[in-house]
Amino acid sequence: MKVEKGSIKRLKRLPRLFRIQDVEKLTPHAGIFLSRAVREGLVHRINRGNYVNAFLFGFPRVEEVACFLRPPAYVSCEWAMHYHGTILQAPTVCTVVTLNTSVGKRRSVSYQGITLEFSKISDALFFGYAYQNGFHVASPEKALLDTLYYRRAVPVRDELERDTLDLPTLSRMGARYPGSVSRKVEELLQDWSQSQ
Repeated sequence: MKVEKGSIKRLKRLPRLFRIQDVEKLTPHAGIFLSRAVREGLVHRINRGNYVNAFLFGFPRVEEVACFLRPPAYVSCEWAMHYHGTILQAPTVCTVVTLNTSVGKRRSVSYQGITLEFSKISDALFFGYAYQNGFHVASPEKALLDTLYYRRAVPVRDELERDTLDLPTLSRMGARYPGSVSRKVEELLQDWSQSQ
């Protein structure tokens, strides 16, 4: 594979994840540069206007790409619960909670065999996440609450690893959600206290 010196020089000025607007600052012919770079395997196209600088940096984690695509955002629901060890089954959908309005199944993106699904949340419920390993991820409690909020049920309820959850925090955070979610949290907490 023959790689032009100019291409490498431009790639060195781009971060691991970048947008077409970043390339437009480096060259007047961004579209031509990107189509050649993709064809030569230097750059990986995630979706329209978003790319991975794969030749220089390799491929980032699914979670990094997910948070990059619709900022501000954090990874949540089953994906975050699996990340924290709250559920053991590995999901094939990475749910990304965002304030961005470009959401829904039709706006999903496929990356490395995983579906990135974006869900909008209100400003009042955009909390309970931390920056870890290059991306924002919900705490185990917040991931469970978001799952109840979006799915209206807990996946594999009897297989939840309760020791990964801080129950007072879950209760306190749950009180900030709509009544349907906070009631399910209280039911869940009550079930767990009776089973001990």
